[in-house]
Amino acid sequence: MAGQSRKWMILVVTIWLQAFTGTNFDFSAYSSEFKSVLGVSQVQLNYLAVASDLGKALGWSSGLALMYLPLWVVMFISAFMGLVGYGLQWLVISNIIIVPYFAVFLLCLLAGCSICWFNTVCFVLCIRNFPTNRPLAISLTVSFNGVSAALYNLAAKSFDSSSNDMYLLLNAFIPLLTSIAALIPILRQPSLDPLPDDAVKRDQLIFLLLNFLAVTTGLYLLFLPSRDPSSARLLFCGAIILLILPLCIPGMVYARDWFHRTIYSSFRVEGSGFILINHDDLELHKELISRETSLVDGVSYVGIGDGDSNQISERDTDSSEGCCETLMERDRLVMLGEEHKANILVRRLDFWLYYFVYFFGGTIGLVYTNNLGQIAQSLGLSSTTSTLITIYSAFSFFGRLLSAAPDIVRKKIYFARTGWLAIALLPTPIAFFLLAASGSEVALQAGTAIIGLSSGFIFAAAVSVTSELFGPSSVGVNHNILITNIPIGSLLYGLLSALVYDANASPNIDMMPNSLVCMGRKCYFLTFVFWGCVSILGLASSALLFLRTRAAYDHFEKNRRSELLY
Repeated sequence: MAGQSRKWMILVVTIWLQAFTGTNFDFSAYSSEFKSVLGVSQVQLNYLAVASDLGKALGWSSGLALMYLPLWVVMFISAFMGLVGYGLQWLVISNIIIVPYFAVFLLCLLAGCSICWFNTVCFVLCIRNFPTNRPLAISLTVSFNGVSAALYNLAAKSFDSSSNDMYLLLNAFIPLLTSIAALIPILRQPSLDPLPDDAVKRDQLIFLLLNFLAVTTGLYLLFLPSRDPSSARLLFCGAIILLILPLCIPGMVYARDWFHRTIYSSFRVEGSGFILINHDDLELHKELISRETSLVDGVSYVGIGDGDSNQISERDTDSSEGCCETLMERDRLVMLGEEHKANILVRRLDFWLYYFVYFFGGTIGLVYTNNLGQIAQSLGLSSTTSTLITIYSAFSFFGRLLSAAPDIVRKKIYFARTGWLAIALLPTPIAFFLLAASGSEVALQAGTAIIGLSSGFIFAAAVSVTSELFGPSSVGVNHNILITNIPIGSLLYGLLSALVYDANASPNIDMMPNSLVCMGRKCYFLTFVFWGCVSILGLASSALLFLRTRAAYDHFEKNRRSELLY
């Protein structure tokens, strides 16, 4: 029992780490002030956002560090990288020190790298302590990374609602404080013992309750905005309580089981009770767990199956006729989970379709949030920047939670995960064209919510898709190859928006005496139209990827269901 309680404590501190280390999502809160202090153009400001995203491409270094260092040491290295990266940026924006632009670029790069290191620590914690319910643990904790901006918005307003540089100071110290709080549970990780059937069902129930609590947290942050420092402090305390409440859920479930065993069993009526998963599912779950081959970069997935049972014969696949036949059938995946090394991966058409889905879809959402501060300012809505950040953060959180939908509704409604990606991308072009058509506050908030929901789903679902399409053993390397599109997209999309912005900008002594400011819908109209068109390309890529992989998914699901009958 003690070991079980310690593993839930580790899950809760992992939630804390994810909730307070998504520090890149609040860049737009202080970007305008950063631009003014540094006296840089919009293009140069965009390069700083690119530097933070470029740090994600260095995430592989955290896996290398874990080969030689204890987990808690890697966690504190992550915290100190953020302390230096964000702390020195705060000194710059506060005019305490003066450093060259290139030094600020390197500080942004260091801060972005710290986020990746924290993510790796969180993945490893989930995998070590929840080998049976690993996907549930990872999806739940990763979702809380989406509420970071909303939490930092409340924290900043609690201290000083008029100073945007407070975000940088909080970005520097809160992850360090959270790491200190997580230290003792990490040092006291329990030993891994096989779980009996009743324990597996109990853990499933706990995860179900934790997801309900997560939804409550997201709704709380979304619908209770702060208007002054006193209300912000009160709401921030409430958010902290909601983050602590998960500690109580396992105890309640254990107490329920004790009551069921010691008291209720005397009055038990056969056939009653709440059953989350049936015996056949448990047996299949054990069989799939036994097929695991490795654990790479803190992420591993089960249920892929062997090559013989998942081969799709040519007569089982639907061939397209006419000019599209080559595109539909050439180099097509015929089974899920087949391992792809990097040199093979980059020669697969399905990978490049998937790469474009992420590049034209999810990455645009990240670039959009980097520009939120300037977008609001150009429309004369600077006072709503913090609200927009909260909206994006909360809906990104809900999108991440919704990424578990394919597994939740699997028994009643089966749909290939690549098809869910296409559905998630569908609202994105609509949102950008809405932003281009109207410069109202309502349109801005609605577009921000839609983009946050869509990109959050894609970010959370991407690792699962990578594992299913290109193999669980190679997912660490393959996913790092996939996310190289983040700094590339951040550079290209951000550079385009910056060029359009600077072309329409003019000096504004009142707002930013040291830099050019653009006011009006013309600042981002062409950018929104371009981003909308690009996201249509992402939608088309996702639809084509779905059509090419649907047969492999259907064949795997057919095999899975046939195994349930034995």
